[in-house]
Amino acid sequence: MISEMKIRSSIFQWGKQTYLMGIINVTPDSFSGDGLLRNSAWIEHVVAQGVRFAEEGAHLLDVGGESTRPGAKSVTTEQELARVIPAIEALRREVDLPISVDTYKAEVAGAALDAGADLVNDVWGLRMDPMMATLCASRNVPIILMHNRSTPRDAVQEARLGGRYVGTEYNDLLQDITHELQYSFNLAKTAGILDEQIIIDPGIGFGKTVAQNLIILNNINHFKSLGYPILVGPSNKSFIGYTLNLPPDERLEGTAAAVAIAIDRGADIIRVHQVQAMSRVASMTDAVVRGETPY
Repeated sequence: MISEMKIRSSIFQWGKQTYLMGIINVTPDSFSGDGLLRNSAWIEHVVAQGVRFAEEGAHLLDVGGESTRPGAKSVTTEQELARVIPAIEALRREVDLPISVDTYKAEVAGAALDAGADLVNDVWGLRMDPMMATLCASRNVPIILMHNRSTPRDAVQEARLGGRYVGTEYNDLLQDITHELQYSFNLAKTAGILDEQIIIDPGIGFGKTVAQNLIILNNINHFKSLGYPILVGPSNKSFIGYTLNLPPDERLEGTAAAVAIAIDRGADIIRVHQVQAMSRVASMTDAVVRGETPY
């Protein structure tokens, strides 16, 4: 596996510790209820959250302007730009952490990189916008390639627990995800993206049923054979809510369990909403799994 990656001024040494990516949702409709686009002071809230995440132990920030929850409505490129660009510009002035832009649109990604972002988190693994691979290669920036089989017809909503996917079929869940990630790798390599710039994400919550998400979480180590650092994003997601019968604002303990398991199974980066709590979970799990302690 690639041993390390430089993002902005930070060196990420894969396997030495778990890194935390703090989620900054510049949306009005995030499934977790933490969307910051709710009043005229939203930029101040974005900056305050970014500063707090840095103080609480985040290693990266992930800024997104379009909700990806099951059943969410898409936004136009213009709407997404109006959300993420001011947010990234403001964060860049106040926080020195690497900033990721959560988008599958090349135009948004390019503008975000110009505004101060350092890497791209593409939830469609280069498969939605044919220009995304070329953009990332030309800018020589890291990219997160996520597996995704989300389709609106498979999404159902429940008032208390939110959206989830049902009826999503795989011939062989882990092998199918691996095969489809390899397709994304081929797109990346054809465009000229270096192996050293690729992070993978098996896409927990994206076109998978509750049971399928649990299987993926328990088998994160299956994807280590691909040779890339692995990002996992279980935070507050519906597979936790439906497993525990809890709404999004009561999923802290379930998220903590999922984070610990993901680390034990080989995750390198965990994408989270509650940075302080999950930083403690990651540090404790690292002490057990990796033998990393401050003493």
